Formats: sequence, C-alpha cells, structure tokens
Amino acid sequence: MVKIWKLGLMSYDTALKIQRAIVRKQLESMTDGTGNWDTLLLLEHRPVFTVGIRDRTCKEEVQRLSSLGAAFRKTDRGGLITFHGPGQLIAYPIINLRHFKPSVKWYVNSLEETVINLCSELGLKGNRSPHTGVWIDDNKVAAIGVRATRYVTSHGVAVNCDNDLSWFDHIDPCGIDDNGVTSLSKATGLPCTIGKITPMFIKSFNKVFDCKSEYLEVDAQTEILDSIYNKLLVTQ
Repeated sequence: MVKIWKLGLMSYDTALKIQRAIVRKQLESMTDGTGNWDTLLLLEHRPVFTVGIRDRTCKEEVQRLSSLGAAFRKTDRGGLITFHGPGQLIAYPIINLRHFKPSVKWYVNSLEETVINLCSELGLKGNRSPHTGVWIDDNKVAAIGVRATRYVTSHGVAVNCDNDLSWFDHIDPCGIDDNGVTSLSKATGLPCTIGKITPMFIKSFNKVFDCKSEYLEVDAQTEILDSIYNKLLVTQ
C-alpha cells in the first residue's frame, strides 16, 4: 500500500523538507518496525531551476537564471539542470525499494514506464532514449532525477502537463542541448491539466509498481508537518 499526499502548489524548499521528513520516518521504521511509510507526493512547484549533484553550474550562470524570476536550488538528486513550475506534475515517491525490488535501475525504469503508459492513455507514444526520462519524438516530456538512501527513494519525476515551456529556453534541460521539450497539452493539442493527469498518473503508477494506493491520513500528515516544525525550532 502506497499513501498518496496531494500537496498542491508549493515552493521547492517546503517540498524538500517534507520529503526528508518522510525519508527519516522510512529509515526509522526499518529499525524499530513502526510501520510502512511508503508515500507518493504529488504537487506543483513555484518556478525553480534545480541542479543535481553532478552539476557544475558557474556563479555567473546561477545569477543569470536567478534574475529571470525563478528560484535556483542545488539538490542531492542525480541528473543535471531542469526547470519546475506550475502546470507540471511533480511526483516524489518516498518508498522503500525492498518492498518492491531493491534495484535503483529497476526503479528508474519503472518511473519511465509509468509515464510511457500515461502517454499511451492519451494516444501518444512515449519513448526512452540513451538519456534518463521520457520523450515524445525528439522532445522530452518527463524528467527524472532520484536519490536512494539504503533503498529509500526521494526526488522523482516531473511530467510536463500544461506548463509554460518557454522557461526551458534559458537552459539545456538535463544537460541535453540537441533536443527540445514538449508537454502533454502541446503533444495532444488538448488541455491536459494537472487535475486531469493526476488520476491517470496514479493509475499507471499502481499498475507498474503492482501496488494499491490510498490517501495519507490527516494524522500522518500532521505528524510529518509537526516533525518539520520541531526540527526548525531545534536549529534556531
């Protein structure tokens, strides 16, 4: 069973704190048996450029990107630079791969398969390439960047639904300079809103990961948010 938590539109920093709090719960549960914290976070980000652990973006480039009106954040995920913004479905599975298959390669492949199945439901042919992610023809529709700590995952996949693609003009998405980006709305010629795509993504995720899902209980949400608040108090 994977618990779903719809977070709506939020900053990258807040979502990262929630991810890390659930990761801590997962790691603790591996030693004290406090239960299953497998969780799928679904949200949109306020405009932000993010880079992975291998990125070497220079100071001048950071300043240029920051001047465009979006935040800039260095992260501990894999992958290079990408953009997140409203109209893009962000899915952060915080799961223990030992409950599925203890293989990061399998996990990334499964995230790709989830998006490929979603594309198929919309009459689109999603493809893999030598680069991580999902493509429609030569245009990227979903970016993937993950981290695994003792097989507990964080970060995840960003699916372009009906977002403003002009933000990508300022970067080489994921370090790939010879391909473009697209969205589900652009590829289908129909509105593919977050509200429309989210249940389709959940259905595909459940199928690929061979799991069931239900919404995260309010008490569990409160426990996570309280742990973040208490941690902030300790560090102040």
